[in-house]
Amino acid sequence: MRKPRNKSGYGLLSHPKQTITLITTLVRLSRHPPPPYLDYRLLACLNAKMAPPKTSSNWDPLLLISQIVSMQSLHYLTLSVLVPPLLYVFANPTSLEYEGGGSSIGMIMDWREMAGRPTVRMADFWTNYRWAWSGGKKVGYGYDQIQSWNGQIDPVRGWVIAVCWIAACSADIYYLYLIVRRPRLILDFALTLIFNHLVLTTYYSASIPTSLFFYLVLIAGATLTIIVAEQLCVRREMREGLKVDTVRPDEEEGLVGDMELGNLRRD
Repeated sequence: MRKPRNKSGYGLLSHPKQTITLITTLVRLSRHPPPPYLDYRLLACLNAKMAPPKTSSNWDPLLLISQIVSMQSLHYLTLSVLVPPLLYVFANPTSLEYEGGGSSIGMIMDWREMAGRPTVRMADFWTNYRWAWSGGKKVGYGYDQIQSWNGQIDPVRGWVIAVCWIAACSADIYYLYLIVRRPRLILDFALTLIFNHLVLTTYYSASIPTSLFFYLVLIAGATLTIIVAEQLCVRREMREGLKVDTVRPDEEEGLVGDMELGNLRRD
């Protein structure tokens, strides 16, 4: 006796949702006398219809670009809401005023602010501390106007910005859950957001980030976003994919009578 060959293609077990629907339909049919034209061809027809149709590629550049821009904008918007008030509360006000205030864009876009690095050179104290430059314009004050400041960097400011970054990554979980939705794309979008920020902060500060603390904060935020967002999206897909509509007993007869079996009738 020859062994049966393993035929390639889509079977009943390849689609749990359709299989459950098929079993439910057959159970309903078993409660009623089967029509004369109901035979094995019903199973063959239903199995053939379960095969997913051949569709074109899902590549949509406009959709991907809009999703990337939306995620990046929402991330920076969240940071712009969190960073200024927390800096005004916890950071050293004199040092913060010299750097342009908590509302300065450099607090978000300059990696040196999170790393606790000086944004001006310290070779010549009297020359460099007369003003502070950020983003190509003067944002600070002369040293003679803030003589109470000793010229040292406030370490609290970097921790405040780091905590705000982690909080923004937590908000990104909700943004990815609504905008991206598909679990297999969560990793790509999270890493794209980090890569775009590295490019922007390098351009803004005119220097490549060299702080280990800065990279650790970015890795921690990305890890949190990827793990939680993927779990939420997978649970949603499983919940929606295994959902079976229940039918009341009084509707079963109408559903069985309305089944279209025109191609299965015997000539």
